[in-house]
Amino acid sequence: MTVEAPRLGAADVMMAARRTAGRIRHTPLLVPDGLPGILLKAEHLQHGGSFKTRGAANAMLDLATAHVVTGSSGNHGIAVARLGAELGVEVTVVVAGGAAAGKAATIGRLGARVIEVPGGVAQRDRYAREHAARTGAAFVPSSDHRSVVAGAGTVGLEVFDAIPDLDVIFVPTGGGGLLAGVCLAAEGLRGAPRIVGVEPATARRYARSLAAGFPVELPPSRTVADGLRGQRPGEIPFPIIQRRVDELIEVTDEEILTAMELLRRDGVEAEPSGSVALAGALRTRFTGRAVAIVSGGNTPRRCRADVR
Repeated sequence: MTVEAPRLGAADVMMAARRTAGRIRHTPLLVPDGLPGILLKAEHLQHGGSFKTRGAANAMLDLATAHVVTGSSGNHGIAVARLGAELGVEVTVVVAGGAAAGKAATIGRLGARVIEVPGGVAQRDRYAREHAARTGAAFVPSSDHRSVVAGAGTVGLEVFDAIPDLDVIFVPTGGGGLLAGVCLAAEGLRGAPRIVGVEPATARRYARSLAAGFPVELPPSRTVADGLRGQRPGEIPFPIIQRRVDELIEVTDEEILTAMELLRRDGVEAEPSGSVALAGALRTRFTGRAVAIVSGGNTPRRCRADVR
């Protein structure tokens, strides 16, 4: 008989915050010029350049293993490679064909083995899972993992602690780990804010899956937001998002690049994926107090430098 794992909740996010203390940065909320009412959660300043360090740290600190395998578009791989070097854990990162060359090079410089496979994100993740099984390594996916989701939720925990009267939070949505984690962090809050997931217009796997009532796999996407090209919702994030998210909206590549340029003018070095939440906020013409999560800043220029 199969025994289902207990449902994830806000307590798991709080446990992740305690477990990862000292391994992650408590990132600031920035006030951008010319955008009244909105704050930016600066995860581009996180160790490894993205929020992915939170979930990776929670998962890897919870494991007793000498070898970790993951599939990644870049930022999760960077986070796992960086933590592997710190913890003395061997890391193998599987990337799909067409993955950002700068991110793949950074993963290699951090000491991880990089394997490139043809196809999209779905093919990449299947290969990574099979490779982990063949080698006896632990598989730590970029979003579809209980500890990864709980760790990602610490972003929301920090935001909600800092702004108890927040009206809305905009969350970039790819694999869904960050959106699901923010949903968990909001559980039990009085006057909880609206949670809005923002997807690239060509990669709306969560919006389409919620409309269908079950996970739907899409063909590979070529959106400029390379970190949000996931093809199918994760088994762990999907039901969390299904029961809690208030809205899922789409943004075009043009809107993403416009938001990235606005951030750049404010001195925020965000990659396209890290600009998606702001693009969503601008599209909705939000009212009240809002936060947009700047989820990553691993631009080509930053990837040429050291990732700390």
